[in-house]
Amino acid sequence: MPLTDRQIKTIKPESKQRKYADEKGLFLLVTPSGGKLWRLKYRIGGKEKLLSLGAYPDVSLKAARDRRDEARKQIAEGTDPSAAKQARKAAVKAERVAQVETFEATAREWFERERAALSWAPGHADKIIQRLEKDVFPWLGKMPVAEIKPMDVLTCCQRIVDRGAADTAYRAKQNIGQAMRYAVATGRAERDPTADLRGVVKKPKAEHFAAITSPAEVGVLLRTMDAFKGTLVVQSALRLAPLVFVRPGELRGAQWAEIDFEREEWRIPAERMKRRREHIVPLSQQALAILKDLHPLTGHRQHVFVGRDPKKPMSEATINAALRRLGYDTRTEITGHGFRAMARTILHEELGIDRDVIEHQLAHRVPDALGEAYNRTKFLKDRKAMMQKWADYLDRLKVGADVIALPTSAA
Repeated sequence: MPLTDRQIKTIKPESKQRKYADEKGLFLLVTPSGGKLWRLKYRIGGKEKLLSLGAYPDVSLKAARDRRDEARKQIAEGTDPSAAKQARKAAVKAERVAQVETFEATAREWFERERAALSWAPGHADKIIQRLEKDVFPWLGKMPVAEIKPMDVLTCCQRIVDRGAADTAYRAKQNIGQAMRYAVATGRAERDPTADLRGVVKKPKAEHFAAITSPAEVGVLLRTMDAFKGTLVVQSALRLAPLVFVRPGELRGAQWAEIDFEREEWRIPAERMKRRREHIVPLSQQALAILKDLHPLTGHRQHVFVGRDPKKPMSEATINAALRRLGYDTRTEITGHGFRAMARTILHEELGIDRDVIEHQLAHRVPDALGEAYNRTKFLKDRKAMMQKWADYLDRLKVGADVIALPTSAA
C-alpha cells in the first residue's frame, strides 16, 4: 500500500537501514541514524538505477511523488533523470565558478588580500578601489579573467586618457596588472596581458604639486588664509597645514589620541603614514594654540577635523576647496600638498636649516652611513627647534615684517 504522512512520522530507525515502498518505484530509505531519504528505483537502457529525491521532512511525501512523476516523464522521453540531475549541478557549478572568476571578483580578492598584508593606509586603499570601480570594472569587470587580452586593457586605459587623466590611466594599468598576476598565481589565468603594453600606456612626466616658495607671497597667502570665512574645523585645518607641513591625508585624518599636549608632539601612527613608519611632528606654540582652540568643539570625537559625518574626518578635497574659495588656483599656485614644498624650500634657503633635518621632518627616506632610511627620533631636538623657528618666521611674514635670510647653519 502507498505510504501516508502519518505512517512516515511514526517510523522509527532500526539497527539496519530499511526500505518502505510507496508506489511506481518510489520508496523511503530509513537509516540507523534516523535519516529518511527518498529514492526512486527505475530502469533505463536495460539497467536498473536509483535516483535521490531528497530527505523527509524537507521533501514532503507529495513533493517526493511530484519529483518521481517528473523523473518518470523524462524516462518515457528517453532521458536518464540521474544524468540530467548531474548536468544541472554541473551547470550551476560552472555558473558559480564563472562568477567567482570574473576580473572584478578576482581584482576585489587581490585588493582585500593586499590591503591586509601591506596594511595600506585608508586613503591609499580608497584611491585604488575607487579607481577600479570608476574606470575599470564597468568595462572589464564582468569579463572572465582568463579571457582578458592586451587590447581589452588598452581600450580601457585609452578611455581614461581621452578624458585627460593620463596619470590615472597609467595607475589603472598597474592595478590591472597586479590583479592579473594574482590571477596567474591562483591558477585563474595563464598570463598578465599588461606585460604587452609596456611603453604603450606610458607614465606621464611627473608634475610637482603647485606651491608658493617666495617669502613675500607666502605672507600674502597667510594673511588671506586668516581672512577665510568658514567653519572653525576648516579654518583650523587651513591654518595648521603650513605649520606642520604633513601630507594632506595625514592632516585630515589626525586623531585627538595622537596629540600629546604635554610633550607638545603629534605622533602619527605607522598605519597612517605613506612609508609605514611612525612619525613625530613637534608642535610649535602656534600649532598648539590652534589645536587647543579647536578641542572644545571636536575633542570628544575621534578625529580632530571632523567631516559632515562626525564619525569620519573631513573630505580629502576640503583644504584645496578652501584655497580655491580664497582665490588661489590649486593647479598652478598652491595645493594642500604644496605646503610641504613651501617649507622644504624656505627652511633651507631662508632659515639655513640643514637639509637632513628638514627631510626627516618631511618623513622622507634619508639614508645615513649605516644605510638607515628613516628614524622617527633622529634630529628630534633640532626638529623641535626648527618647527618653532618656522612658526615664528611665518608669523613675521604674515604681519609683513622684512625677513632677512639668516646665515646657513644647523637649526
